[in-house]
Order: sequence, then structure tokens, then C-alpha cells
Amino acid sequence: MSIAAHIRNETFLGQIRQVLLRAGFGCENFPTEIAFMRGIRRKSFDLILIDVPMEPKDDDPILSWLNCRPVDDTAVMVTSTARNPFMTAMLLNCGADDFIVRPFEPIEFIARVNALLRRTKRRPAKAAIELAGFSLDREAGKFNDRGTTIELTPREFSIAWLLFSSPGVYISRETISLTIWNANSDIAGRTIEQHVYKLRKKLQLGPERGVILRTAYNQGYRLEVIDGMGNAAMPQLDGDASAPALDE
Repeated sequence: MSIAAHIRNETFLGQIRQVLLRAGFGCENFPTEIAFMRGIRRKSFDLILIDVPMEPKDDDPILSWLNCRPVDDTAVMVTSTARNPFMTAMLLNCGADDFIVRPFEPIEFIARVNALLRRTKRRPAKAAIELAGFSLDREAGKFNDRGTTIELTPREFSIAWLLFSSPGVYISRETISLTIWNANSDIAGRTIEQHVYKLRKKLQLGPERGVILRTAYNQGYRLEVIDGMGNAAMPQLDGDASAPALDE
């Protein structure tokens, strides 16, 4: 059994490798986002292990990768030192299959690994998006505007998926370049601008359509759904965020 890891903490990596080795698992670590995304595309793994050392930002490349990974992809376990229920919910909603706070006992960690590997049918990742009359079908790679198909290249569709899956959030050029091109933003910068320009033109995004695509030099690109008065309509969380936790 082979496990791909994205762990930057050398001490934690050494401990995990020892625990996995004793349980009969090999572990190949990819310390940078670029190395990780290239590595998992070039080789098959039984499980992917990602350590998030702090609360990730909305446009974190790893979160974007979780949102965009194929439906039938390898199971993903995320570890972190952060004890935050909202972060846990965010990671699981983005596509992680399990989340465990460290430090943890090796026996629990291996039990969770084995439980993931036993699963023959995993919860499918998000495969469709409906927003303001636009619809995206990731499996078919199709983009529709009120029932009319808009022809997009695979990379244009991937950028559209990133933007439409996180309305109201700036997606940095670094995130786009790592997620789609597996390259740093300096290399892919001009190419990203060209793709975004073509995407904006093909989708005819603007106030009259109710959806705009903003560009900020230091932040990247953000999709906004606006109301009839031209105000951004930010998505709301379901339920009351102030509700007490169970057994509180």
C-alpha cells in the first residue's frame, strides 16, 4: 500500500513515516504544492495524506484542489493542529474524506487509514454547480447558460469551476496556476490572464447578466452575483452559526 503525503513539518513527517512503516505502508512525501499536484497525477496512490499546519485561507491551493479533484479520485485524509469546528466542516465540505486533529495516538491514526481503505464506495465529490442561471457539469465538462451550451476549452472550464464553486471569494493567480497548470504564477501569469479574458467574453459576464468577474492585482479574480441594484449578493450559510454545539 502506498500513501502520498503533503507534509511540510519535518518532525511530524518523520513520526508519520515510522507509524506507517510499522503498519506496512509506504509513504512518499511532496513538500511543496507544485510537487504534490504533479506527483499525484503521475503516479497512483492508495491514500493521500495532507497536513494543514494552520487555518487555510479561502483561496488556498489545497482547498481548490480538493474542490476540483475527480469524483473517482483517491481518498484524502487531512491532519492539523487547529481545533476549529468550522475549519473541520470546511475541509470535509471541500472534499476531504476524514479529518484528524494532532497530536493523536498512532493506533487511532492507523485505524482511520484502514477504514478509508476499506471503503469501496466513497461519497462523490461535487459534480455540478447551479448559480444565477449558469450550470456546470464537471463529469461532462459542459457549461450552460440558461439551457444553452457555451463551448469552453478544458482549462477555461476548470477556471470557471474554481470561480463558480467559490462565489464572493478571490481566487489568487497562484491557486489557479497550481491547480490547473501545476506551475508557479510567474510562469502561468500571462496565460491565466488570456484565459480569464476569453472566459469573461464567452460567458458575457456583467451587471446586466447579474454576475460579474472582478480582477484585483494583488488578490486575483472573484465571481460576484449581484442584485438588481448592483449590490453583491453574498452566499449565506444554512442554519444559525451561533447555535451551541451538541452537549454544550
